[in-house]
Amino acid sequence: MLTIDSQDMSHEALNERLYLAGIQGHERVEVQNVLGHRYIGTGLPSMALDLHGTPGEDLGAFMDGPTIRVFGNAQNAIGNTMNSGLIVVHGSAGDIAGHSMRGGRIWVRDHVGYRVGIHMKASGPDGPVIIVGGCAGDFLGEYMAGGTLIVLGLGGKRGERLVGNWVGTGMHGGTVYVRGEIAAHRLGRGACLTEFDEADAAALRHHLAPFCGEFGWELEEVLGGRFSKLSPVTNRPYRRLYASSVGEC
Repeated sequence: MLTIDSQDMSHEALNERLYLAGIQGHERVEVQNVLGHRYIGTGLPSMALDLHGTPGEDLGAFMDGPTIRVFGNAQNAIGNTMNSGLIVVHGSAGDIAGHSMRGGRIWVRDHVGYRVGIHMKASGPDGPVIIVGGCAGDFLGEYMAGGTLIVLGLGGKRGERLVGNWVGTGMHGGTVYVRGEIAAHRLGRGACLTEFDEADAAALRHHLAPFCGEFGWELEEVLGGRFSKLSPVTNRPYRRLYASSVGEC
C-alpha cells in the first residue's frame, strides 16, 4: 500500500499525486494529515483510498468506481454528481451530501447537515443509496428524483430530532426511510408518509447489512426499530408551473 503525507501539499498537488498513483497501478493508497484538501477522488480509476483527517469539499465529485474511507469528518458536497463507487465516513459530514448523485453508495456513521440527497436521481437498475447513522438537517431529500435515503438516528439524536424540517420538499422519485417517527409538520410539499411493507423490509436488510458490518453495529438490533417511509406525492409536482397539457389550465 502506498502512503502519502499531505500535510504540506496543496489540494492540486495531492490530487495530481493520487491520479499518478492510479495510472501507476496502485490499488490502495493511504493519505495522512488530510485537512481541507478538495476534490479528492475526482477522475480516479477504481482504487481504494484511506483518508486520515478532514477532507475538503466535493470529496468524490463525479466519482466513478473508487472506494474512499474517511477516518474523521468530511465537509460539504461529498459524492457530488457521483456515478458509482463507495464513500464511507467514520464521523459526520456536512451539507448537500450526494448532490445530484446518480449511483454508488455513501455511508456516514454519525450526523449530516442540510439538503442531503438534493436532486438525487437514479441512473441504472440499482440507483444511489445514502445511509446516515445519526440524524439529518433540514430539506433532506429535496427535489429527490430517485434512489434511496436512510436515516437511522443511532448514537443519540441531534437536538432530539431525527430529521429537520421540510423533508422531501419537491420530491418526485425515490424513497426515504427514517428509523422512527416523523411528525407530519416536518414534511415538505411533495412528500407523504406511505405504508412500510415486506419489500421495504427486504430492501433495508440488503442496504444495512454491509453498513452495519462496516461500523460494527448489530443488524438485527437496527432493523428492530420502527421505520417510517416517505414517498413522492406525484412524479410531476411542478407540471403546472412549466408546461400545460390538454385539459389543464
